[in-house]
Amino acid sequence: MDLSDLLSAANSGEEGQEPKKSSPLQSLKVDLDFYSESIKEISTEMVAEGYTLFPIFIATQHEVSLGEIILDRNELNTNWSIYASSLEEFVERGVIKDYKKSSFEKTYKKSKDFMCLFVVVPEGANFVFYPYK
Repeated sequence: MDLSDLLSAANSGEEGQEPKKSSPLQSLKVDLDFYSESIKEISTEMVAEGYTLFPIFIATQHEVSLGEIILDRNELNTNWSIYASSLEEFVERGVIKDYKKSSFEKTYKKSKDFMCLFVVVPEGANFVFYPYK
């Protein structure tokens, strides 16, 4: 899924209802463009140091108990915090079921070109691949 797909889904109302107001995901795009260089650097280090071949970054406006915070929205005066994690941690913690691991690996986009995000919002969470700037 691309961020634009997620933005479209968040902004469209149900049939017969008014479209929702501006999505907080609009601010995510702004923050990701701002964070892009830092996330790419951390992703490259995670792979180079053998930590994982599948870095995953969690984007949230709340605290989560998954991964390690690398970009704190309160410290940086932004809207979204970013946590660094990996496919291995997602499987170990049960976020991705073991039998889905190989399927995830096949759909994973190259970490040198895209950041893999697990976007957490009150309505749920979804994986998104967003290109580095």
